[in-house]
Amino acid sequence: MSKQLGKHIVRLLSARKKPLCQGHKQLITAFCIAAFIMLLRSVGLLQSLEWAALDQFFQLRSQEPPFERITIVAINEASLHSVGRWPIPDSVIAQLLQKLQIHQPRAIGLDIYRDLPVQPGHHDLVSAYRSMPNLVGIEFLSQNHNTSVLPPPVLRRLNQFGFNNLVLDADGKVRRSLLYRHVDNQVHYSFALKLAKVYLKSEGITSQKAKSNPEYLQLGKAVFPRFQRNDGAYVGADDRGYQLLSNFPKVGRFRKVSLTDVLEERVPESLIKDRIVLIGSTAPSLQDFVLIPYSSRIMGTVKPVAGIELQAYFISELIGSALDGRPLLKVWSKTLEWLWIFAWAYMGTSISRRIRYPSQNVLSILLSGFVIVGSAYIAFSFGWWIPILPALLSLGGAAVVITALSAYHQEGLKRSKEFLHQVINTIPDPIFVKNEKHQWIVLNEAYCRFIGYPKSLLIEKSDYDFFAKHEADVFRKQDELLFQNHEPQEHEEEFTNASGKTFCISTKRSLHKDAAGNFFLVGVIRDITKRKQIEQDLKRAAAELSRSNDELKLKEDHLRYLAYHDSLTGLPNRKFFVEQLYNSLEWAKNNNLLIGLLFIDLDGFKHVNDTLGHEMGDRLLVTIAQRLSNSLRNSDTVGRLGGDEFTVILRAIPSMGVAAKVAEKILATIAESIVLDGHTTKVSASIGISIYPLNSQDAETLIKQADTAMYRAKHLGKNRCEFASLVTTHKLL
Repeated sequence: MSKQLGKHIVRLLSARKKPLCQGHKQLITAFCIAAFIMLLRSVGLLQSLEWAALDQFFQLRSQEPPFERITIVAINEASLHSVGRWPIPDSVIAQLLQKLQIHQPRAIGLDIYRDLPVQPGHHDLVSAYRSMPNLVGIEFLSQNHNTSVLPPPVLRRLNQFGFNNLVLDADGKVRRSLLYRHVDNQVHYSFALKLAKVYLKSEGITSQKAKSNPEYLQLGKAVFPRFQRNDGAYVGADDRGYQLLSNFPKVGRFRKVSLTDVLEERVPESLIKDRIVLIGSTAPSLQDFVLIPYSSRIMGTVKPVAGIELQAYFISELIGSALDGRPLLKVWSKTLEWLWIFAWAYMGTSISRRIRYPSQNVLSILLSGFVIVGSAYIAFSFGWWIPILPALLSLGGAAVVITALSAYHQEGLKRSKEFLHQVINTIPDPIFVKNEKHQWIVLNEAYCRFIGYPKSLLIEKSDYDFFAKHEADVFRKQDELLFQNHEPQEHEEEFTNASGKTFCISTKRSLHKDAAGNFFLVGVIRDITKRKQIEQDLKRAAAELSRSNDELKLKEDHLRYLAYHDSLTGLPNRKFFVEQLYNSLEWAKNNNLLIGLLFIDLDGFKHVNDTLGHEMGDRLLVTIAQRLSNSLRNSDTVGRLGGDEFTVILRAIPSMGVAAKVAEKILATIAESIVLDGHTTKVSASIGISIYPLNSQDAETLIKQADTAMYRAKHLGKNRCEFASLVTTHKLL
């Protein structure tokens, strides 16, 4: 009730304000709304929505004809079945390249990692590399050398390779391409740029520095503006390397032929001759897919494109801009964006100020919104990305604010006369009004009762006449602050009445001006003494409860850790391993994936125990546990069943071969020498492997089969791995 009556006082005095110039009100409101929208934009709150709007503009584009300069040789599911294995052997790749080269393509892009030989046929593939100066391979760049993938050694020496790294936005989509970047002070070119340069060289076009800006790359007719971290809707984006905002062409399709068609010579020469031929995966099982602006989620459908198709988009953009003058995607300067947003905020205030009828007001705002969207789309068709959402929010926000302010002002004027003679003395909260000399000129009865003095004694007096100096100093400081900045404020203070009793109070102060230009300070007081005492009690109780909860949480976490982990090695124990295996099998079943189970038993551990003692044996187990953990992915699980027996769960492996490679890596790691208190010792391991669902779909059976395979490995000479016998035949993914 006191809050509502306090608002009545504010309205009463606000009704006496001297009106500001209407034009000034519109400018100030438009500026504040635009500044607020720019603030939201600067902290990234509108980034995702502006990306979505940009994606919709891409979707609305009219279909473009097929890009006849590129042909994709697709490694689809049928091709994988025809070859019979993945990775595809070097002999097949060599045969494919030779058949393509016969038809004289301008360039061939091999979007398949080939840093290691895939026998048979590696010698043939190396010969093909050396005989094809128009061939470009791929590498994967990473700051961590362990995750980098090198190009084929021959192509690396010939400098016929490029990286295929992608720049992903926060929503997982690719809207930018990367032309080149520096790693270890060495420049690396992208796969797309390398191929585009090979193609354009036949047109007499080479890369050079742009005359308008030497920092920009120029190819033929096109100057490629380098992406900056705050371009367009982006806020603090990663702009390392030479990035472009990709103006993806909406081609009907790229010409595609399958690997099998090329090998069996069923492809017309016209689809290869004088073209860029890209070789890459389109098979769903290989999961080489990405999202681009055409992968819309608005209608509930997601249409990812294959990685090789994305490279085709990048190449077509470079070549189309260089040869045909196709527009690139550009952005406005921040100054133009600010003026654009401010102009629509001012438009919103003008419409709401001049149109009195709500229906006409709404219609005008909607029409203005269509103008924003339409003009932005027209600009987009010419290669400009301008703010849509900030302009719409500025337009609508300004209209709402002006409408609300007008309604508020009218309501205040209407009610001010009703409460002018009665509201002050009916307010239960203490109320005071001071002039610019800090004298009380209006006091209600509640204030007089609270301070303990009659109104006649208080009028035209100041705080220093009735309060202790330290209290009066605080009141004066808060009053001066309000007179200086004119901003309403609330402050907690101490207040001693005439009988010497001290209260904790909260005072809301606001400044108002009458028609003559005189300022008045209005204060509303609330007694918060009891509330402050309750707050102190609650804080003490909350602190105690928090301490108790923290102690319980620590104990609970410790008990949980002890229940699920081996006390010696810190690895998951048998209980945790079994739970993880059941969960992994259920997940693999739902996602149609393979799971590998490795059963590991150390060879020679008993000899270490017998000769060096159990303490050294325990230290050996700890070392082996650390090596196992370091040999696996974060998604895999290694556990200790007991003694010198360990288990490993390999999740989401593409084939049995991957499990074998991991097992071989583990064997090599375990076989390395171990120094225990000056004693150098070696142990090996025998590993049994079972695969879900190839061996079984039952956890207990998988464990038994892996255990049996492990014993078979021991009988066959130890320091080796053996697969469990297959019961049924399943197609590998």
